[in-house]
Amino acid sequence: MIIEVNDSNLASAAKIHSESWKESHESFCSMSFIEQHTVEHQEKYLRSEIEAGKKVYLLAEPEPVGIVSVHESRIENLYVLPDEQHKGYGTKLLLFAVRQCPRAPTLWILENNQKAYSLYFKYGFRKTGKKSRLSESLSEIEMKFTNWAR
Repeated sequence: MIIEVNDSNLASAAKIHSESWKESHESFCSMSFIEQHTVEHQEKYLRSEIEAGKKVYLLAEPEPVGIVSVHESRIENLYVLPDEQHKGYGTKLLLFAVRQCPRAPTLWILENNQKAYSLYFKYGFRKTGKKSRLSESLSEIEMKFTNWAR
């Protein structure tokens, strides 16, 4: 079941975001930076995302296992708990998020995140050529859903 995040389930969403973010960034971020992304920190982050107009959704199967956010036609914050990955939850969240978009969905991924790239490519997202440098060694790339028809 996918439900919108609100005050009653924000802590669960923040726990997923914290654990998953740490796992996905540990190979290229400093330990001190990783440790800043506590559940409390991610709860504040998600609250600010919601206050900025983004819709954040929680997947419960039946326990909370993943989140995704959508703002206009941009998909962000797709995270699944590390122990729950490779069970189809990321796909379920991605396809749900695509259906929430009024126009062809876009998303940004870290250029070095091959797992994310493979998932998005499999479901019809392609690189647009846009790139944003985050640091000397790290960039994000934009992908757009190519099978859009509404």
